[in-house]
Amino acid sequence: MEAITSHNDEAAVLLIDGKCMLCNKITHFVVKRDKKKYFRFAALQSPVGQQLLKNGNLPIDDLDTFVMVQSNQYYTKSEAALRVFRKLDGWLRLLYWFRFVPLAWRNYVYHIIARNRYRWFEKHEMCIIPTPELLERFLDDGIGGA
Repeated sequence: MEAITSHNDEAAVLLIDGKCMLCNKITHFVVKRDKKKYFRFAALQSPVGQQLLKNGNLPIDDLDTFVMVQSNQYYTKSEAALRVFRKLDGWLRLLYWFRFVPLAWRNYVYHIIARNRYRWFEKHEMCIIPTPELLERFLDDGIGGA
């Protein structure tokens, strides 16, 4: 597995569902607003993603989970999403203030979106081929295949 390297010692890896169009859109959204290239990516289904899940003692078959790995710490679901906002450029970092909303409420909303994401945003049997800019940010091949 490729080591996480960055000029930023606090670089983080985001694990996403490689077949989910919502996750694909989120990935493009983050890359566009992450000028410092703080985030790297791996599909949950990829060998890199599966290994990171195992390393964090997280289930390898739960594709409804958004995961952020930073300094050997694992953040999931709404906590991971809010930590992403904190590192993005512009006004989006203000969304980190939602951390004061109780975790149970945040994760309830998260679960509704995660449970319906394929119906609302589609699912592809193969991940959309990423742009060269996006591909360089993936720790794996960016395809996300199992």
